[in-house]
Amino acid sequence: MAVSARTRKSARLQRLEAAINYPIDWLEERSGLVGGLRYFLFRKVPGDSNWFHTLGSATLTAFLVQATTGVILAMYYKPEPKTAYASIQHITNDVTLGWLVRGMHKWGASVFIILLFFHMARVFLFGAYKYPRELNWIVGVLLLVMGMAEGFTGYLLPWDQTSYWATVVGINLNGTVPFLGPYIAQFLRGGAEIGPDTLARFYSIHMLLIPGAIFALIGLHLYLVVRLGVSSPPWSKEAAGADWVEEQVTTNGRSGLTQPAARSSWRRNGGDAE
Repeated sequence: MAVSARTRKSARLQRLEAAINYPIDWLEERSGLVGGLRYFLFRKVPGDSNWFHTLGSATLTAFLVQATTGVILAMYYKPEPKTAYASIQHITNDVTLGWLVRGMHKWGASVFIILLFFHMARVFLFGAYKYPRELNWIVGVLLLVMGMAEGFTGYLLPWDQTSYWATVVGINLNGTVPFLGPYIAQFLRGGAEIGPDTLARFYSIHMLLIPGAIFALIGLHLYLVVRLGVSSPPWSKEAAGADWVEEQVTTNGRSGLTQPAARSSWRRNGGDAE
């Protein structure tokens, strides 16, 4: 009797597991996304990684918080000079937990930029911007520029005295750029002076253009991290080349000097010395 009950329970669990795994297997068979996600989450990293390596994940988390809270705020915000400030007050005072969402978005913008600077400082001090990760460093610099531009365009949206005059100063500073300055200033203003077109332009750039660029750059950044791996700290014995064993990397029967691991091995063994 007891054995029969355990057998029936086991069969029930098997059916439940099959029901749960069916949509996952269906998606994996047709897209390969599950395997890619598993590789991304469970890939090997250096054994001497530390908390400094979590700054990138913290920065990504801060950006996702900004994106989520921004979408919620956009549901209530009205990008017109006559209604912008009133809509902000409505969000803060009347909408359920609106004060919390706006506060998270406002102060989260500073947190995002600070974490981005800390992350780039860690990469620079650890020497993780060097071969073969130069492209990822360039992508990171572009993300910093996009993040600062996102903060600049979002600062005008409350349409109060502080944001208005700060934007006037910012546009005038951009107007001093050699050759392109006047065109940049005119584009940002949407005309000869700051007005309704400026607010609509800043809103569209803040909500559509820059977030799309940031998402694309983050995707490229994560791809390069997965492809090239996580760099070891500068005090790592492996990073310093101690007890280095040359690895022969080949691809399709040809020498793998075009592959990052092989070129790194070649350089460490004096292949680029003259």
